[in-house]
Amino acid sequence: MSYFTNLIYQYGIFAMFFIILIEYACFPISSEIVLPFSGAVASLQNISFLVILPLSVVAGLIGTSFCYIIGRIGGLKLIERIIRRFPKTEKGILSSQTKFQHYGGLAVCFGRLIPICRTYIAFIAGAAGQKYPNFLLGSVIGITLWNTLLIGLGYLLHDKWKIVGNYYERYKDVLIPLLLLIGLYLFVKARKKNH
Repeated sequence: MSYFTNLIYQYGIFAMFFIILIEYACFPISSEIVLPFSGAVASLQNISFLVILPLSVVAGLIGTSFCYIIGRIGGLKLIERIIRRFPKTEKGILSSQTKFQHYGGLAVCFGRLIPICRTYIAFIAGAAGQKYPNFLLGSVIGITLWNTLLIGLGYLLHDKWKIVGNYYERYKDVLIPLLLLIGLYLFVKARKKNH
């Protein structure tokens, strides 16, 4: 992981964009480390939060769209092959499938806020044939909430970004439900405006 944090520190916003993109494309990088560290480096390099946040969302959408397309093309056979080849992915993939079946269209939005599940929800949505505009909308909301929280913490606490990661690990069982409630509130509010 230090390799990626060193790249971010050395190359700034370009490395942040690329590493966030590949993290959302299911490359095994921890967003709980990369996102706060990106926020901290952006703050130290005087990059506005209003620049780094949208860039991180765009990077996330590109990366997750790649996974969605693979899921859409390869479907369930590809997912089965991934599980056979990489048995450690089974827990995350099965969790994503369960959430997707239970929550339907909202699964992508909420799945973005659940560690492990958030990594594989794009494959599941693609394999299930979810329409891309619906997938994109859920992803935009979920990715924005997730990135705002983690990048924002790193940005505000730039000199203590490691502490942010430690507190996240300790309190994620409280933070994730809170984010889910905020996301649900924003979604319901947006739906009411459209009706």
